[in-house]
Amino acid sequence: MAKEDYYKVLGVGREAKPEEIKKAYRRLARKHHPDVNPGDKAAEERFKLITEAHDVLSDPKKRSVYDRFGQYSDNLADAAARGAYPGAGAGGGRGTPFDFTGFDWGNAGGGGAASGGGSTSFRDIFADLFGGGGRQEREPPRPMPQRGADIEMPLALSFEEAVNGMTTNIIVNRSEQCSRCNGAGDTGGAPITCPTCKGSGQVQRAGGRLRFAQECPDCGGVGKRRPPCPVCHGQGTVPKSETVKVRIPAGVDTGSRVSVKGKGHGGRMGAPPGDLFIITNVGQHPYFKRKGDNIYVTVPLTVPEAALGAKIEVPTVAGKAQLRIPPGTQSGQKFRLRERGVPSLRNPQARGDQFVEVQVTLPKVISEETKELLKRYAQLNAENPRVAMGLE
Repeated sequence: MAKEDYYKVLGVGREAKPEEIKKAYRRLARKHHPDVNPGDKAAEERFKLITEAHDVLSDPKKRSVYDRFGQYSDNLADAAARGAYPGAGAGGGRGTPFDFTGFDWGNAGGGGAASGGGSTSFRDIFADLFGGGGRQEREPPRPMPQRGADIEMPLALSFEEAVNGMTTNIIVNRSEQCSRCNGAGDTGGAPITCPTCKGSGQVQRAGGRLRFAQECPDCGGVGKRRPPCPVCHGQGTVPKSETVKVRIPAGVDTGSRVSVKGKGHGGRMGAPPGDLFIITNVGQHPYFKRKGDNIYVTVPLTVPEAALGAKIEVPTVAGKAQLRIPPGTQSGQKFRLRERGVPSLRNPQARGDQFVEVQVTLPKVISEETKELLKRYAQLNAENPRVAMGLE
């Protein structure tokens, strides 16, 4: 294996602290371990070099020898202890290479008394990757107070209901804290053998092609647990179907979240319940269009109304309103009705505006008398609106 700088191998500086070296080793070992890269010889060689570098730099005595001579071997360590140097000058070859035949992967990285406790075993790394840990002799764990989970529910609203607000009743399938065990999930009696791990304190978990032992989630690795509550069967909560009154404020839109405090799932060990969130979905309107808090609508005009001007009624989300049409109004012209839009969710005292676009329409049936009037109108108003486009 070619000579490489151990500090560069781990990607740390020469002044790196032990925790920096440990962190770098964990990161690189996860990436290059042979079990994570099956059949990849380059990854296997890289892993060996990473492990070799960590073994030296995580041990204060070995690191001191390496920093002095640029390499490490047992002979160098003995020589350094005697104040002698039996080999080449600093910066020479690496020294005695590591022999990975029969290598103990379960204790890769050293540790223990030899390294002053500053090293981390490879077993620790895989505990981070796939869980695990040794079984400890201790009492079965008691649950901690835990706030209940929130609930999200969709609610369909009409356009008018969203604009004006409403109050409705909905059925919520939630949970509440078990009154028998007060959310503990057990009776508080003498511990029994954990049925999940059968008393071993560990359960098996797959990680790629390997299987790893993981601490049992039900007994915390103890192998024993207290008898489950006969009412909630160890869950700490019991199901409940409840009718909840919900007030939908005026101005909600599709995707708005309306919260109802305390109507989520129940907490455990006296912790508060979660909240209920209503997610609104607003339907379309036949002629109103909404953009933010503003309303848009198109209203038809007759030719005389557009030409001569008029006062017309237009619909709004709050009822009818009067709109003055000035003489000579063109099709497509827009008018604004202030504060005739949607109530603001941020400021209930404010409303958006309504914009009215007029569309001039011709009568569906034109009588002979009307035709004569139009011909007379054309003679009296001989204008070409397409002149500006270069058309005659």
